[in-house]
Amino acid sequence: MLTKDLLRVSRAGGGYHPQFADRGHRPLAARVLGTYQGHVDEPRLALDAALADLEADAEDFKLVRGFAKLLEREATFETRSAVPPERARRVTFEAAEAVGVVTESDRTTALRRAADRLDASPDDLADSLHADLDERQVLADFESRWDPEELVAQYNLSLAQTALFDATELRVRTSDPKALVSAVKRLRLMYEIRKTGDGREVVVTGPDALFRSTRRYGTRFARLLRTVAKAAEWRLVATVDDYGTERELVLSEADPVRVPATEPVAGVSFDSGVEADFAARFEALDLDWELVREPEPLEAGARVMIPDFAFDWPHGEFRVFFEVMGFWTPEYVEKKLSQLDATDERLLVAVDESLGVGEEIAARDHRAIPYSGTIRVKDVRDALRRYEDELVAESAADLPAELVPDADAATVADLAAEYGVSEAAVEDKTFPDHERVGRTLVRPALLESLADELADGMAFSEVETLLAERGIDDASALLADLGYAVEWEGLGGGTVREKD
Repeated sequence: MLTKDLLRVSRAGGGYHPQFADRGHRPLAARVLGTYQGHVDEPRLALDAALADLEADAEDFKLVRGFAKLLEREATFETRSAVPPERARRVTFEAAEAVGVVTESDRTTALRRAADRLDASPDDLADSLHADLDERQVLADFESRWDPEELVAQYNLSLAQTALFDATELRVRTSDPKALVSAVKRLRLMYEIRKTGDGREVVVTGPDALFRSTRRYGTRFARLLRTVAKAAEWRLVATVDDYGTERELVLSEADPVRVPATEPVAGVSFDSGVEADFAARFEALDLDWELVREPEPLEAGARVMIPDFAFDWPHGEFRVFFEVMGFWTPEYVEKKLSQLDATDERLLVAVDESLGVGEEIAARDHRAIPYSGTIRVKDVRDALRRYEDELVAESAADLPAELVPDADAATVADLAAEYGVSEAAVEDKTFPDHERVGRTLVRPALLESLADELADGMAFSEVETLLAERGIDDASALLADLGYAVEWEGLGGGTVREKD
């Protein structure tokens, strides 16, 4: 996906039409590819300058930036310096404080003293001070997955995805409805299948679309497009909230939207490796909290603060912002602290231990999470847990003490979804009409019926089918409850046996 500022759409006739690239744009795609290839071992600043020259010559600068945004994910940038930048800054600032830098001569003296301590030359030290700034990082490696034609195809797919960022509803017809519904469930979206005059369409919305408009479902819609566009025949109609104006976006297999054979790198970009590493490890935990990259700006006095992340609680309107403080200059620290002073939002701050300002952050009623090199996901998880405990307690208090599912068998997850709460909120409730078997609630009558139908020697696959027909997915837990175990026979499957 592209960032929203790179969106190219026409609103002619009141519609919302992505301006796709075509075969005539392949030479431009080739030039952008060549620019990256030609700047390996050069600083990002030089690469950006070359791309700016391309923008000046192109018919639409956004097209150049779109190609470049996709290729940047294929590039590896690294910091190259004689002295590690953080160490160079720390020793230099200590030397500057000792000298009392006022004049250029004082600065030279401080650099020389710091260089002596670090066994480096003053010039190398000066170059190292800010070598980890983005514009000074070096393009160490670039191996694109796409040739010019494939890059154009990937751009068109990404452009269409970006056009769906502000969608509030999708209506899809597809020759592969099974794949579509599977993807919808995987993305935790809501859907219904409606009959139309000439067939059926799948209507997709977000779980809380009736109560609020939220971009995070738009990004899921964008991801869903990859599945839609793989079908041989498809048509998608999206309702888009275009800055308060409702517009209609129509896409189909007739548009140049296809999924390239090579899968692209994930569409989220990050300001630093620390942030990218944290996001990957946090999302791998599959917690209830949903991680949002660069949420809406926060008012911070006369300025605006854009946090790096937010954590959204999916079972209600609750958001915790997350800021990463990593780059060290006195001006940077002062600016960040002043912003924290001016906002009263719920805010977690991961702060590099070398900054030494954790206590100052805590004094501003924000939670400081110190880190060195990488952010410990456990520390963030623990910080979120205090909010989670309160949210779970509140939602549990709103539920009746006894819960009675309508179905003969229902999972704890299904019941939680029915009430719009987390699974933890229903854990301590009682279920007078059901027995709990693992993570499934089963009526006693159904358990008795299943006990009569199960027999020693049945194939495990047969038992799984039988239980699935009754709404029970956790076959192992139910078998254990009824006194059976599975005797596995290598790769050939398993046989149900009564326990001794």
